[in-house]
Amino acid sequence: MEFQIIWFILWSVLWAVYFMLDGFDFGAGILLNFLGKNEKEKRTIVASIGPVWNGNEVWLITAGGATFAAFPTTYALMFSYLYTALLIILFSLILRGVALEFRGLSSGERWRKNWDRALFAGSFIPSLLFGVAFGNIFQGLPMDAKGYHGSLLTLLNPYGLINGLFFVLLFIVHGSLWISVKTEGDMAVRASRLSGRAWFVLLVIAVSFLVFTAFATNLYTNYLHNFILFLFPILAVLSLLGIKLFLTLDRNLAAFYASCITIVMVFFTGVIGLFPNLVPSSINPDYSLTIYNSSSSIYTLKIMTLVALIFIPIVIAYQIWSYRVFGSRLSPDAAGEEGHY
Repeated sequence: MEFQIIWFILWSVLWAVYFMLDGFDFGAGILLNFLGKNEKEKRTIVASIGPVWNGNEVWLITAGGATFAAFPTTYALMFSYLYTALLIILFSLILRGVALEFRGLSSGERWRKNWDRALFAGSFIPSLLFGVAFGNIFQGLPMDAKGYHGSLLTLLNPYGLINGLFFVLLFIVHGSLWISVKTEGDMAVRASRLSGRAWFVLLVIAVSFLVFTAFATNLYTNYLHNFILFLFPILAVLSLLGIKLFLTLDRNLAAFYASCITIVMVFFTGVIGLFPNLVPSSINPDYSLTIYNSSSSIYTLKIMTLVALIFIPIVIAYQIWSYRVFGSRLSPDAAGEEGHY
């Protein structure tokens, strides 16, 4: 197998794992003011993601680093063409991190409310814009030899916004399921009910996304050429239906795992349709950025593969350890008035 293909697969896995893990952090942040009826419940929601959110973001750094090292031309042009949107995402992620660390440093009600609003914004905006960015990548950017012919408003097209809304709803369902399995009592029940109601909206948006994709993109071309690839969208659909099934059976942990699979399979469905493109051109395919015309040298890819084989298992081991250490359920009744969160 060619090293460009190996790194395309690894690049896809890194992004998919990032969205799977940080997705429930985003969802919890979005739902903080909707599920948290009082300060104790809000502290419990924040505490459910507090020990793991920064570890989850390691995958974003890894995915960005892999893009830079394996496909430097794509990295350079993508961050140039989508500069404003990506800068907004960066500032929002910084805002989210600061909000998580700062909201518990004072007992003042105004202080906490302001940081709660910041946490919502720092969770909602990246969720939406990540979806918008990948939606535009899926349909292709207006670029040619002279560069990118567009702006931030160009990205806010109907397909990009549908994809952004799809990401937001995926993360809301994911986050509510996380809260339902990490908390106890009335909050867990309310989170479970919310995930069930949000699931129906997600289903409608998912169907709209699949239909819109057929008209706005060429993602289905690879699937029509190789029918075995339909396994990925089929798994995405089955896992999405599995979320509702497990919720009906009151098996929230299984529903959460089904949500994890849904996010991974949805992302794989998109990037498999892209292959071998990384950023297709909507003006002329000759100007598309592919895994071949934008990759590093084969020697560099070989060295990177060795490094990845050593360090990615270390990251996985660390994450498994952290989830085991902080795996206990949290009770709002046990939340004190003072503390970090």
